[in-house]
Amino acid sequence: MAEKSGGPARQESGPFGLPVDSALAADARERLAAVEELLLESVRGEDPLLSQASKHLVEAGGKRFRPMLVLLASHFGNPDAAGVVPAAVVVELTHLGTLYHDDVMDEATVRRGQASANSRWTNTVAILTGDYLFARASDLLADLGPEAVRIQARAFARLVRGQIQETVGPAEDADPLKHYLQVVADKTASLIVVSGQFGALLSGAPARVVDTITSACEKIGVAFQLSDDILDIDSETEESGKTPGTDLREGIRTLPMHHVLAGVGSGPDDARLRELLVQDLSDDALHAEALALLRAHPAMDRARADLRQYAEDARAELLTLPAIPARDAFTGLCDYVVSRTG
Repeated sequence: MAEKSGGPARQESGPFGLPVDSALAADARERLAAVEELLLESVRGEDPLLSQASKHLVEAGGKRFRPMLVLLASHFGNPDAAGVVPAAVVVELTHLGTLYHDDVMDEATVRRGQASANSRWTNTVAILTGDYLFARASDLLADLGPEAVRIQARAFARLVRGQIQETVGPAEDADPLKHYLQVVADKTASLIVVSGQFGALLSGAPARVVDTITSACEKIGVAFQLSDDILDIDSETEESGKTPGTDLREGIRTLPMHHVLAGVGSGPDDARLRELLVQDLSDDALHAEALALLRAHPAMDRARADLRQYAEDARAELLTLPAIPARDAFTGLCDYVVSRTG
């Protein structure tokens, strides 16, 4: 049964520092502890290097955003259902596996405030470690039933398609911004969608609730990536745990860059910034110049406005759900993905 609404509940700091119902916060802490335990158990192996490399990002921490979505969505059904915690681990293992691969493709040197796996070991070790985490996720997934396997498989196909489309770029006759947003939906939102869908589905929530959470999580997922793209430009390494301007250096055009190239805003340095955005920025001096100009451009404010719109659209859908503490926590996540960009 889903939680029942009642009188005013005591509030305390919950996931991501958001004020939530005290009982929900306590439940989240307890279940996240179970998620962490199963995560560590899942990456232990007989090979010392594989175990060490697999634990590298697990032990580095992270927001556990996707597992938290699974746990919150489960409160619209039975949060004690047997598949909920394993499903949370499945999505986190899958997410972590993609990070190992992303760092190889981006040639990143920092992840979560420490050396990335590819820089600490080698690209080969990082790729194989990512593959190992996908295998461990599949092992857990097999116990969750054929529908869960199908959902995960389709989401993973979207994720890979998004990565391919990002790599090859838009066709000559395609709208670059539309292409970018489809990449974001496939590459990032797909796994966030699965998180909410798994939590609701495996807890036995009503079909309408599952559909609503699935749809809202698509928008939350896009918003989450938009906020990441803004942070990649506008934050320092010590704040984000990642190398700033990585997308810029790799020639990956994100939302603020698309707005600059489309003529959003104006300023004395527009021509120079556009010139920089269409050339190789592997040179440190050119990269630093482009990053500084982009940070000061009105396109950053436009990107933040787009981010807020996706978050508000998600909130509107979530507000049609039963009025329980988990719904308040979900709408609080809409605020979180916006506030993390300042």
